[in-house]
Order: sequence, then structure tokens, then C-alpha cells
Amino acid sequence: MVKIVSRKSLGVQPVFDIGVASIDHNFVLANGLIASNCFNKSHSTAYGYVTYQTAYLKANYPVEYMAALLTANSGDQDKVQRYIATCINMGITVEPPDINRSGVDFTPLQDSILFGLSAVRNVGEGAIENILIAREEGGKFKSLADLCDRIDPRTVNRRALEALVQCGAMDVFEPNRNQLIHDLELVLEWAQSRARDRAVGQGNLFDMLGGDGGLSNGSNGFESAPKATPVADFPPQEKLKLEKDLLGFYISDHPLKSIQQAAKVLAPINLGDLADQSDSTLLSAIVMINGMKPIITKKGDRMAILQLEDLTGQAEAVVFPKSYERIHQHLQVDQRLMLWGKVDRRDDRVQFIVEDAEPIEAVRMVMVELEAHTARDITKQHFLRTVLLEQRGEDESGKIPVVAVVSGRDRREMVRLGPQFRVQDDKTAVNALVQAGFQARASLLAAN
Repeated sequence: MVKIVSRKSLGVQPVFDIGVASIDHNFVLANGLIASNCFNKSHSTAYGYVTYQTAYLKANYPVEYMAALLTANSGDQDKVQRYIATCINMGITVEPPDINRSGVDFTPLQDSILFGLSAVRNVGEGAIENILIAREEGGKFKSLADLCDRIDPRTVNRRALEALVQCGAMDVFEPNRNQLIHDLELVLEWAQSRARDRAVGQGNLFDMLGGDGGLSNGSNGFESAPKATPVADFPPQEKLKLEKDLLGFYISDHPLKSIQQAAKVLAPINLGDLADQSDSTLLSAIVMINGMKPIITKKGDRMAILQLEDLTGQAEAVVFPKSYERIHQHLQVDQRLMLWGKVDRRDDRVQFIVEDAEPIEAVRMVMVELEAHTARDITKQHFLRTVLLEQRGEDESGKIPVVAVVSGRDRREMVRLGPQFRVQDDKTAVNALVQAGFQARASLLAAN
């Protein structure tokens, strides 16, 4: 190993490619030895060392590693969403912000990661600093009134407080977020009145009696804070939408999470992996529409540009006129769909060209029950293949997948058959299979 003991500027000098084999282009050391290709080797060694460190941390400290990764990429929503999906696959829960536990950035806990307050839109650095100082000095906040009484309303304004309520950061006070929003205006006025009294040295009875006013429950008078008339909470979908508007992601839940396991049977692609897919293959994806831009072509035909999302990321999709005419009734913002189409690459952009679509609630599949010995029988395999190929339709446009449920002595395995065995009509296919001696049934994706 060579140690550099001194450096000396030689001004502008020729620069050679040290990756070539010629001795003239390599470094000659003081002892006459040649340092061949030293840049390439040192560079690859450094990258290899960093790769080993990264793999070691991810394997042995997965929660801490993913928390650091999310924090480092917190400004890139696509990456954060992809890493949150990775956390889910690793069994790590990403919790919404918590006014009493969250710090500035993502915080690793024992088996979960806590969203940081800096991730909440409309909550600035000054507001976060003021909240954290108040929490450090006075302990955890016990209620909305306690919070509003201890913060500086000039720094943590109403807009910031509403954002913290709607993203779930104040669920610890009251899970009914709509109730907290209605309470907020009254509580803010109450807290500001107390602040004015303290500013002029008046204080209230509880302050003069020494903090808790002699009450054993330590309420500090917060029970006297006004509350609005009881109201129902936001509907689940609206609550999730508000959460996403403020965090950029669905955290407490996701409209597609409930069908995630069932969807694996159909093996749809993830939008996060769209760029890795072949251009010529017909693909399927389970997505949610985030945005839609209708377009009128020069010929007067209607088409659309869609913004799609799933648990792994986001992507843009194009629905050309012929497909749009057939499926336009399904194309609505916040709609959950199964899409069929192909990848298109233009100008370094990857798009999904939608050819067909169906609401998740209507996606069906054909289930064929097979005993293990039947599944191994070549004659039965050929017979099943023949029956299914006859159900593809005249133009081989079948899109309903077929799943074989293979039963052994003590286990059952689900095997999705290849795309060439997709059938055009599930009821007709089931009848044909039953008549051929197989046990078969049609099933909804959302019901599995």
C-alpha cells in the first residue's frame, strides 16, 4: 500500500487514461514499481465496500436502515412511495405522524417507522421547532387544548394545526378527525384568550393556584376548554384522501392494500417495475387513478392521459380513442381498476398504453381444483389444456385468468396458468371444465 506523504502543484498537466495497459500511462512509484489501473481498482473497491456495508445494515438493522433511506429521499415522493412499499414487503409498518412521538424526520421504532413532522405539508420548520420545544419542556400533550395553550399561535398557525389533524398526527387526542377540526376554532380562541391574560399579568384562577389549581387530576383547567357540537368522522375514503394530500402518500391505509394478497394470484406488474417490462408483452396491473386529462384529437375522437398509482409507485398511462370508447365509463379519479396493456418507451419516458380496463370489484377468475396425482398426469394435463384453449375466443382475446388449486395430503398450492390459457367468458369456461370432469368455479378477485 502506498502512502502519500506530500503534494506539490505542477500546474496544468496532460491527463491520461489510466485504464489502458500501456506502461507509459500508468503511475511509476519511487521504488520503480508500476501502479497499474489504480483508479479503477480503488474505485471498484470503494463501491464494493459501500455495497457490503449497505447490505449488512439492511440485513441486520432493517428498521433503522429503511428509516434512514426514507429520510435521505424524503424530497422525492416517487422514491419514498417505493421505499414504503419495500417496508410493507419486509413486514415493517410505516406509521402516520404522531404529535407526541414524531421528530423532524423518519424515526425507527422497534418494528415500525414513524413518519416525521417535516413530511406534513403546510407545517413549516418554525412550527415544528416550536412544537418540539414545547413537548420537551412540558412533556407530552394531553389534549388539543393542552397543545394550543403551550405553543406559539403566531408560529404554529391554524393552517398547520389543521394539517396535523387531517394527516392523523392528533389521533392520540381524538380519533374523530372531523370533530377535532370543528373543535379547533373554539379551542384556538380559548387558548389565545389565556395567552393574552398571561401577557398582561392577569392569569386565570388555575394559574394563580399553582398549575393544577389544587385539582388532583392535573387538568390545568383544560377541561374548561370549549368543544363543538359532536359530529361524525370523515368517511374512510375522504380521510385517506386528506391524508394523501398532506403527506403525499396513503399511510394509515391504502385503497389497494385490502386486495394486495389476492392480487398476487394474478401476478399483475407493479408500477414501480414498469420500466423493466418488455414492450411487446400484454401486461396487467392493479391501479388507482389519481388524475385524468381528457383529450380531443384532430379528428374529433376522445382519448385520455391518466395518472396511475399502486402500492409501489406512480406512472402515466395513455388511453387511445378505440380503447377509450370501450372503457371510458370506468375511467374516473379514485377508481380502482385492473388494467391490461403494453409498455411504450419514447424520449426516455415510460408509459402504459391501456387497452382494456375493469373495476376491481368486477375482476373474475376461473378456479380449477386438481388433486396432486391428477396434476402430474400428462394425459389429464393435455386434456385440461385442450379444454382451456377452446375457451380463448375466436380472436384469442380472453383476459380472464385461470388458477389451478393443487391439493396434496396436507397442503394446497395455487398455480396461475400462463396468459395463453386466459378465457373469454368465465361461466362458459366453468361449464366446459365441469362437463370435461374437472371441478371448477368462477370467483371474484375481491372475494378471495
